[in-house]
Amino acid sequence: MFVKLNNRVYLNTDRITRAKVADKAGEIRIHFYEGLHVVAKSKKFKSVEKAMEWIEKNLKAPSN
Repeated sequence: MFVKLNNRVYLNTDRITRAKVADKAGEIRIHFYEGLHVVAKSKKFKSVEKAMEWIEKNLKAPSN
């Protein structure tokens, strides 16, 4: 499944192994990992809560 990150980038969620909300130097972004490597970063968010809302809305956990 693909998720639109911005007007130029679509993320293949089938290959993402984890997503991390990072607050570095006052910039809150979601980092997407494939194994040990960061493959994409999201837009900037105003708060960690807004970033978590975006994750819950756009990314679905795999069903067993």
